[in-house]
Amino acid sequence: QVQLVESGGGLVQAGGSLRLSCAASGRTLSSYAMGWFRQAPGKERQFVAAKNWSGGPTYYTDSVKGRFTISRDNAKDTVYLQMNSLKPEDTAVYYCAASKAILGLRSISTYDYWGQGTQVTVSS
Repeated sequence: QVQLVESGGGLVQAGGSLRLSCAASGRTLSSYAMGWFRQAPGKERQFVAAKNWSGGPTYYTDSVKGRFTISRDNAKDTVYLQMNSLKPEDTAVYYCAASKAILGLRSISTYDYWGQGTQVTVSS
């Protein structure tokens, strides 16, 4: 069993930056692909970024390419989402998730474990 806890959300002005963290407990994240998703009010949860650290590619949704970066600190068993040049449309609750799969990382159904989410609000 893996427990995931997100942190780092908050209120930021458009153009600003935030770094979200996803800390794991229970099992190391080294054997899992990790993803970030977000859900805005009244909308479905959508894919943001994911990576399979077993030498696999990194995936980003088009709207965040060049602005967001997913990374991992093995020593801290923590995954990060660095978000730069934030826009009001990035406002959402952000969730991290872990999957044993190596394919289908853009799909919600691929993931086995989810965090509780952290709110990101970008003001214009």
